[in-house]
Parts: sequence; C-alpha cells; structure tokens
Amino acid sequence: MKRIFKNILIVTAVSAMVSCKKSYLDTAPTDAISTAMVFQTADNASMAVNGLAKMMTQQYLSQQGFNGEGTIKNYYGNYPGNHFSINLSGWAPIINATYNENTTSIYCYYPWYYYYKIIGNANAIILHVDKATGAAAQKDFVKAQALTYRAYCFLMLSQLYGNRWDDSQSGSTPGVVLRIDESAGDQPRATLADTYKQIYADLDQAIALYKSSGLKRTKNSEVDINVAYAIYARAALTRQDYAIAEDYAVKARDGYPLMTNAEYNAGFSTPNREWIWSSYGALDETLHFYSYFAYIAYNSSASAVRTTPKMISRELYNKIPATDIRRSLFLDPTGFTYTTSTGNAGSSTLLYKHAFTTRPALNSAASVYAYMQFKIAANDQPGVGNLNHIRSAEMYLIEAEAKYRQNKPVAEVQNLLVALNNTSGRNTSYTCTLTGTALLDEIKLYRGIELWGEGFDWFDMKRWNDPINRKVYANGGNFITSLAVTITPDANNKWTWKLPLKETDFNTLAD
Repeated sequence: MKRIFKNILIVTAVSAMVSCKKSYLDTAPTDAISTAMVFQTADNASMAVNGLAKMMTQQYLSQQGFNGEGTIKNYYGNYPGNHFSINLSGWAPIINATYNENTTSIYCYYPWYYYYKIIGNANAIILHVDKATGAAAQKDFVKAQALTYRAYCFLMLSQLYGNRWDDSQSGSTPGVVLRIDESAGDQPRATLADTYKQIYADLDQAIALYKSSGLKRTKNSEVDINVAYAIYARAALTRQDYAIAEDYAVKARDGYPLMTNAEYNAGFSTPNREWIWSSYGALDETLHFYSYFAYIAYNSSASAVRTTPKMISRELYNKIPATDIRRSLFLDPTGFTYTTSTGNAGSSTLLYKHAFTTRPALNSAASVYAYMQFKIAANDQPGVGNLNHIRSAEMYLIEAEAKYRQNKPVAEVQNLLVALNNTSGRNTSYTCTLTGTALLDEIKLYRGIELWGEGFDWFDMKRWNDPINRKVYANGGNFITSLAVTITPDANNKWTWKLPLKETDFNTLAD
C-alpha cells in the first residue's frame, strides 16, 4: 500500500505545462509536475480526471494481460464464472479460483494494486480541486467525478476482497482499507458495513455536486450523475439494500433507452444509446496485443483469440430461445461435426466453413470452436475498441431483482423482464408468467444471457451464493476436463481473495 500511494500518477494534459500534439488523455506524472501546479486551475483538474479514465485502459505490473479494467472483466469476472468457456488448462488456478488464498500471487495483488492506484489519484483531486482557480461549477463537476471513481473502486475491491453480504455477519467482517486522504501510513481494514457506508457517502456527495454544477459530460468515457446512480444501484444490490438498488437503477437508465437489434449485433465496441459508461479506445489509444479486445474479440488477429476463442457455456446457450437475437451471437454447432472433447472444428469441417460464412470478419487464421462467441468484436486490429462498463439493460435486471427481493407485485417484476426481452426487440416472442423461485431463476438466467462476457458472471454467482457447476461435453457441457469442476460457495475462502502479501508486509495494521 505504501508503495502504491508513494507513486501516484496524476494524469493530466495541460498545454501550458506540457507540449504535445494530442489533446485527449495525454499524461504527465506528478514527479515531473508538482501537485500544486496540477491543481492550479479547474481546467488542469479536469485533465487529471481524464487521467483516471486513461488508467482504466493502461498496462500494469509489466504483465501483458494486465490491461486495466478489461483484466478485471476477464480474469476475475468471466474466466472463473459458470458460463464462460475457454480451453486454457494452464489457467486452471485462475479459472477454478484456487489462487484466492495465494497471497504472493500477482493475480491476488493486481486488483488491489490497480484500484488503489486509481483511488490515490482520485483522492488527490478530491482534496485539492477546491483550491483551484476557476468556475465553482467546473470544480464541483470535477470533484463529483473523482468521488464517483473512488466509490466504484471501493465497490470492486469489496466484492473481491470482502465476504459476500450473506457471510458478513451484517457487515461486521473485514472490508477494505479506506484510504480517503494522501497519507501512506498503516491503516486497518474497515468493516464491510463501513466500506459500503463510505461508498454511499462518496456517491451521495458526488450526486449533490453533479446537481450543483449543472454541467454535463461530453464523452461516454466520462463519469456523470447517471454513472453515479448506476454504481449506487450495483452497490446497494450487493449490500442487499434492495429499495435503494431499485430506486437508483431507475434513475441510472433515465435517458439511456435499450439498444436496437442492429446495435446489439455491432460488436459491443462502439458506444450507443444504451451505454451509460465506457472507456475510450481507438488506434491512437491502444495497448495493441495487450488490450482487452485482443483477448476476447472474435475478429482479433491476436493469437490469444485465434488459438483460443472464447465460448458461451453449452448449457446457457441451450437456454436461449431460438427466437432470441442473442442466440445468433454464438456459433451453433447443431447438425455439424466437431471434436466433442474440446469443441474444435478442423479446417476441413463444415462447421469451420459455416463460421466463416456467418462471420466473414473472422481472422483467416482463426480456430473455430462450437459455441464460440460473436458478441464482442474489435473495431481495429489487433484489439481496438471502446470498453463498456455499464448499460441500461443491467439496470432493468437490477430493478427486477430488487423488486423481487422486496416482494413487490409479481407483475412489476415480470413487466421488467418483458421490457428487456420483448419490447426491446431482442425476442418479440418472450412472455413471462413465472412466480416464486422460478421468477428469480428467470432473472438470473437473463443476467447470464444479457450480460455474458461483460465481466459479471463470477461476481453474480458469488453474490447469489450459487455454486459454479461446469461440465464436460459428455455430461452436457463444453468445458475441458481440468476446468469442468464444481465450486461450492464455501470453497476457496468463500470466494474471497485474501489481502496480498505486498499489502500486509507494508501495512502492519491490515490483516
């Protein structure tokens, strides 16, 4: 922790301080530019917030796979989940979640390092922006944005390194270290309840400041009041504050209608009307073969995709109705021949040729596997794209689950699922008459279908206290033997990552 906070990289693009050609997301560390100069003006502080956005798509710890938020989505949300199949036996410790208690592992350390890096930068903005010269409205907006980032990071850390709420003894178990200033001294972990209290407080203050500023963002990659509402809804759902989750989910999606079917099939790499928040990505801002899209986009030229395409679980795919457009986002092997132990379709097979006919954007050297995904595509090679973080579809699902947990009228829950699935055009044949536990199962099913590949799978399974249950082809699944495991909710430290040794070695009060 001390090392992280002693090496804060406030990212700024201030023309008066640095000479550069690009005006977007240029960077300069605080060891080159003093904190006082960075926060001399409100314009400078605005560029520091741009730096927080940039930090979500940077490479870290000299590891090619650590690419900011995309790594969290893949390694911590998709890979260890129940519905994301990938033939990487060498990744079994990550995919089977057995590194949770390996405190010396870089995979244990990465989320802690990454999120506290952002938190440290956000803290500097929060503490210094009020002293900057410039319009009060602009300073309020900048401070609100920094508070939103901090709340988001604390939420993500709490889900990884804290117990699920059901196991927290009403929040009395350890949460995270609540660094909300610029000190780097020893500090104990707050309780999980106090961690959520801080998240709520940050978001309450951010929302008030957004309102007082009267300003609006200019890019989808900037955070704003709708992003704050959405993070509030996620936090409250995880915290089991269902009335709050319902309220803020409705607020978050206001002004963000569900995308059209054409937009749904466009590759999830360009912001559309449904996207509430994303990270910017273009040829002038890319990590090349180290980017998120170079690890998942079906049309990427990167070997990580060409040799091991990402697949939906066979069981989840089979639950997608034939009339649903989301079914077409995966390679249906019905009626074709392929290797049933791995899903591979050799270049001489009809399934291989069918894949290229269906998706001409596939790289010419790409391997073809049954159930491979066509949902996520790169805009440019090898892996360029805008990375989505929050969509209004998720807010419909949060509201539906929150209403169900509060025993609201069943019709209200059913109508939300109809709005998401039928009225949106995703499946105009969809109806919902389910009640009781079957209705909750339907919400879970459509979280799996709607949000597949977007980093929610493991987090949802942990929150629900549901087991991971993966099967080989012979048993109805499509996982290779080493990854076809059952992981019960009480296994692997109850799915809770232990604090990395790099933290406890330098912070003697953390446990």
